[in-house]
Amino acid sequence: MLKNSSKILFLLIVMLGTLITISSNSWLAAWMGLEINLLAFIPLMSNTNNLMSSESSLKYFLTQALASLILLLAIILYMMKIQINNDMSSLPEMMMFSSLLMKSGSAPFHFWFPSVMEGLSWTNALLLMTWQKIAPLMMMSYLNIKSLMIMTIVMSVMVGSLGGLNQTSLRKLMAFSSINHLGWMITAMYFSESMWLIYFSIYTILSINIIMFFNMFKMLHMNQLFSNFFNSKSLKFILFTNLLSLGGLPPFLGFLPKWMVIQSLTINNQLMLMIMITTLTLVTLFFYIRLCFSAFMLNYYEPNWTNTIKFNTHQMIMYLIMSFTSSGMLFLISIMYFML
Repeated sequence: MLKNSSKILFLLIVMLGTLITISSNSWLAAWMGLEINLLAFIPLMSNTNNLMSSESSLKYFLTQALASLILLLAIILYMMKIQINNDMSSLPEMMMFSSLLMKSGSAPFHFWFPSVMEGLSWTNALLLMTWQKIAPLMMMSYLNIKSLMIMTIVMSVMVGSLGGLNQTSLRKLMAFSSINHLGWMITAMYFSESMWLIYFSIYTILSINIIMFFNMFKMLHMNQLFSNFFNSKSLKFILFTNLLSLGGLPPFLGFLPKWMVIQSLTINNQLMLMIMITTLTLVTLFFYIRLCFSAFMLNYYEPNWTNTIKFNTHQMIMYLIMSFTSSGMLFLISIMYFML
């Protein structure tokens, strides 16, 4: 993607749009940043190798344009409310929050997200899962609407868990996983301004790790995981360890942000919410373990004729460093914590 100079320009404008949103001191300037970000991301989505990319970019544009329209209307209502000094209840705030949920792809406005992901290349899918969520989440953290947040948390975790069960496409699987993690991020936001940023940072590291791997081996569907490259057992082991880390299995780094959120929920006596989201996230872990189980059985069927894969040394070194981070960092953080 980055070999094309125009793509680099659009990528920089996407980053600029996000930075305008998170550094602005008025709602209107934040809305403007979201629009710059949207209009620069559409050209990045075009891909001649993927027939679905034009459909995805159209779906993305229509959804984001509708969300922007609702957001702008809510901002105008909010400004009128301040000028008139007349209490209009919390309707403008709720409209703003709902439009931001739609922009980030959170439940119950998640319907566009998996189908858009299906038409993207892995690089664009990574951008949509990580960078494109920063601005809406940052704006959401300014609007702490408790009742709407709890409804969104439960629905996002539920949709992310149950939606991924019958998927064979890896991009859709990652999309539903992203919706699930988004529920956890909003839970972190419910309690702390900074906790969701820690969660988001760790989620981004794990997503980069896995998507870099899928992109390296051109994997798009589940059956490719079992027949593509498994003349290397160590590589297979590293990939599935990273998948389990993204699912939040305790010995790995992916469990750390979930641990923090669970602890906050317990301290604040939100036990019912904690039980619901933890139980539903176990379903997400189930479909990751279902992927990994046969691969961890090292005598799994492997074809005799496999294509030899030429590795880029720099890519592999970077991948191994990041894999070590996702698998061993929780142990190191725990040691540092107890030493301090």
